[in-house]
Amino acid sequence: MSDGSRPAQAHAGTPRAAGRSAVVVGGGLAGITAALALADAGVHVTLLEGRPRLGGLAFSFQRGELTVDNGQHVYLRCCTAYRWFLDRIEGAALAPLQDRLDVPVVDVAKPEGRRLGRLRRDPLPVPLHLGRSLAAYPHLSLAERAAVGRAALALKGLDLADPTLDTQDFGSWLAGHGQSARAVEALWDLVGVATLNAVAGDASLGLAAMVFKTGLLSDPGAADIGWARVPLGELHDRLARKALDSAGVRTEVRTRVTSVSHNENGSWSVQVPGETLHADAVVLAVPQRETHDLLPPGALDARERLLEIGTAPILNVHVVYDRKVLAKPFFAALGTPVQWVFDRTDASGLRTGQYLALSQSAAQEEIDTPVADLRERYLPELERLIPAARAAVVKDFFVTRERTATFAPTPGVGRLRPGARTKTPGLYLAGAWTATGWPATMESAVRSGVSAADAALSALGRPRPRHLFEFEEAA
Repeated sequence: MSDGSRPAQAHAGTPRAAGRSAVVVGGGLAGITAALALADAGVHVTLLEGRPRLGGLAFSFQRGELTVDNGQHVYLRCCTAYRWFLDRIEGAALAPLQDRLDVPVVDVAKPEGRRLGRLRRDPLPVPLHLGRSLAAYPHLSLAERAAVGRAALALKGLDLADPTLDTQDFGSWLAGHGQSARAVEALWDLVGVATLNAVAGDASLGLAAMVFKTGLLSDPGAADIGWARVPLGELHDRLARKALDSAGVRTEVRTRVTSVSHNENGSWSVQVPGETLHADAVVLAVPQRETHDLLPPGALDARERLLEIGTAPILNVHVVYDRKVLAKPFFAALGTPVQWVFDRTDASGLRTGQYLALSQSAAQEEIDTPVADLRERYLPELERLIPAARAAVVKDFFVTRERTATFAPTPGVGRLRPGARTKTPGLYLAGAWTATGWPATMESAVRSGVSAADAALSALGRPRPRHLFEFEEAA
């Protein structure tokens, strides 16, 4: 690694700010976003990532001829920041949205031929857009469907700015609003576990209300689902690196930061093996524990609070069959340990057969289960859910585990999440775990990077790049 920054060209003709420089620590979505935003405003940016690739916890790897995502990631139409990010790296066409929300839901406990229900929207205003789907949803009784409608209206009336929501758990609120255990399983947790990475009883009411109000009760199309039709590494590593290079960002992977220090003259020193980088601003875009270890004294009033932000795991089960067994691109499941199943055949590059990925959120009880035991558990479940799988041969079975996939959205976590600014001038925080108002999603990560960049640009006296905030106008 050489001293200083390489020559750079700003995005969209923005001139470089004389003497203005920043170091972004962490090459996940938050760090990439912050680096792009700063560079687009004319700041000299160096991005440092300890892994050999960019993308954080949304990445791909090779397994023989397969290109495997470490986990299935989706986003919604209401994720305006992540959609901006896809546009910025010229990847939007590779991760399209559904034309209209449509989620097949299979209840394995019902007789074959009566198992399928759907959650889909009509082109009607909120809340009528889901009215017909809910009225016909076969996995709830008529009384349960009516109670769900009443609870949804009550949820819509909650004030997300009310701090007391964060102190309550979503499960108790649902029970207090007439939701049966079946309604929680077949609707509220069906959505909530996938977005919050926690069951209702373990989730902050504030975060749950944010998810449902924004995704299902704000705009008719808000919950339309998008996902990558290519490996995540194509988006979050290759295209992101190309965008960073074009913006003039110096990107260094396999480069772990050992210390960050504030100098007497107000500048910053960032120590990596064999080099000390100097900058006017630093963005720490790494997980909360790593942030805690890198923060200089006094940067936060209660730095130890970062260690109180828990984590939650996600397990992904990958199955390759010798033939096509599933016609749908994805489905959700009830009455089984299986949560969501996605067809990853085309994205992985598989030429024959079919590759399915099972995304298992809130997987505390299974995250360390041996592969052989998971195989014994999940292959029969897939055969129950997908009749065609019974005659198919399993060509490969493997799992990926993210033990600290997200921060745990427990009641009270809101008071622990810091904002972008620290008490030390020139030092900013980013990451899905910071105070974005969102749970730990790709959307939250990108929003945090925007917030950190905006705070840094304000202090550096640089104008905000207008294109960076177009997603706010679209929100």
